[in-house]
Amino acid sequence: MAKKELAPTVALAPVPAVLVSCGVVPEEYNIMAASWCGTCCSRPPMAYVSLRPATLSHGILCRTGEFVINLPTRDQLELVDWCGTASGREHRKFQEKGLTPVPGSQIAAPAIAECPVNIELRVVHQIHLGSHDMFVGEVLAVHAEEGLVDANGRIRLEDLETVCNMGSRYVALGQVLGAQGTICPGK
Repeated sequence: MAKKELAPTVALAPVPAVLVSCGVVPEEYNIMAASWCGTCCSRPPMAYVSLRPATLSHGILCRTGEFVINLPTRDQLELVDWCGTASGREHRKFQEKGLTPVPGSQIAAPAIAECPVNIELRVVHQIHLGSHDMFVGEVLAVHAEEGLVDANGRIRLEDLETVCNMGSRYVALGQVLGAQGTICPGK
């Protein structure tokens, strides 16, 4: 099939739609939606979020060096969209949306109690990339609702009904197609 060359763009999709919470005192707690987010190392476990320098959360992360990646569910899509369009400079998001800030077990930044999975991170690298700065954080703790954790202590992410961003549109995931390392015939 013939292919057409396009202008350089980010064509990876879907990407997770997460809620990033930050701040060390209740007066500065903030939540923002982010889709430039993901895993970047297994040992030590690390994840990243990329933020525009103009955002309130960017300044908080630069100053405090810690944040929480909260995994929302499909039922929380309206919250994700609102947190991605409402500025923390104009809104106290925890209060306005009736969310519960939970102090981290390893950091001062709050997790969102209503999100079923919370990942606490401490910034180990900040990389200026252009329109965004990438904050690479070491995972210090993961909190998950008990019903999502299997007998081996792993989160059953397929039961989470996570939300993803696919080119400015939200999509839901959830259908398991197979287990890693078991699909290749003749192995």
